[in-house]
Amino acid sequence: MQTASFYKDLEFSDECVVIKPMLDSDFGKEIRIAFQDGQVMKEHKTKFPITVMTMRGSIKFGVGEKTVILNEGDVIALEGNVMHELKALAESVVRLSLHKSDTITRVKGVLKL
Repeated sequence: MQTASFYKDLEFSDECVVIKPMLDSDFGKEIRIAFQDGQVMKEHKTKFPITVMTMRGSIKFGVGEKTVILNEGDVIALEGNVMHELKALAESVVRLSLHKSDTITRVKGVLKL
């Protein structure tokens, strides 16, 4: 059994979003992403499906020409190979659920785009 708190030891940075692995199980990975207002994760994709949930704040989630506003408690699921971008509309905390074969290194690499 593993446990984690998405709010304990929460850190934000003026430099870029803060990505922290929370759980790594036999079937998936849970990642916390902390955004300051206005911070962006530029357009990117993964070959695996993902689920993104806004735990706090508000995120503008872009998929191609479509944009969805994800407020607290809202969740979106994407198939693999779908380009998407996130922009914080307020200080925000996002839960990213990854496929077991995906990596935290890939997620952190998005910050270098």
